[in-house]
Amino acid sequence: MPLSTQAALLSLSRASLYYRPVGPDPVEVALKHRIDEIYTDRPFYGSRRMTVQLQQEGHAINRKRVQRYMREMGIWGLAPGPHTSTRHSAHPIYPYLLKGVTPAYPNHVWGIDITYIRLAHGWRYLVAIIDWYSRYVVTWELAETLELPFVLTAAKRALTVAVPTIWNHDQGSHFTSPQYTEILLAEEVQISMDSKGRALDNIFTERLWRTVKYEEEVYLHDYASPRDAHQGLQRYFTFYNTVRPHQSLGYATPASWYCRPDPAPNPSDHE
Repeated sequence: MPLSTQAALLSLSRASLYYRPVGPDPVEVALKHRIDEIYTDRPFYGSRRMTVQLQQEGHAINRKRVQRYMREMGIWGLAPGPHTSTRHSAHPIYPYLLKGVTPAYPNHVWGIDITYIRLAHGWRYLVAIIDWYSRYVVTWELAETLELPFVLTAAKRALTVAVPTIWNHDQGSHFTSPQYTEILLAEEVQISMDSKGRALDNIFTERLWRTVKYEEEVYLHDYASPRDAHQGLQRYFTFYNTVRPHQSLGYATPASWYCRPDPAPNPSDHE
């Protein structure tokens, strides 16, 4: 049957039958990868410093473009200030519950965050949930976009493993959305949100991103596809939880601390 007839039967434009998706611009991919490297090394860099750094490296880019890329990547400078994250103005904000609180046992405090994962010809977004007491990665999820569903999937899966006393995160629109908070409230989890100007409230998850990207995985492997990224991250998180010794845990593994029936004295807050 001719394509013109097929298009007419399906009420489609004939031109749409010839459409082939266009991949991301290689220049944009390279710049976003470099922004990710700089940000992972210096998370206190906002768009001004990021622009200066890129220009000093010879990139023809202005601050407006850097701001757009950082916004699309879901990152912002961690320096104290009035814009620690972008939240929806209609979403409620919960108080910060961790002032003076030290995680004392497994599932006492969990943290969740999102980061940018580079591919050879594009990128993905990674969300992970970590137990602050043991540094154990409870679960994670990889997605093509920053849309909400992959965060909801990770949260629901984590709650099949255990239910924490306190769940901490920033004031980003993902974590203030009713769809997300209702999942936690249904399990009677206490929601804690990083207050404005508190750059280090989610420090354990920030350390995890640095470890994943620099130490073993993302920057050492040029993921050719989303499948390669998923397999690589799955392999690494298994290693991270069950094999890699942590200095702050007395050189034990996160899994050994997370699963121990009688928690030992609290680990150091510094690695």
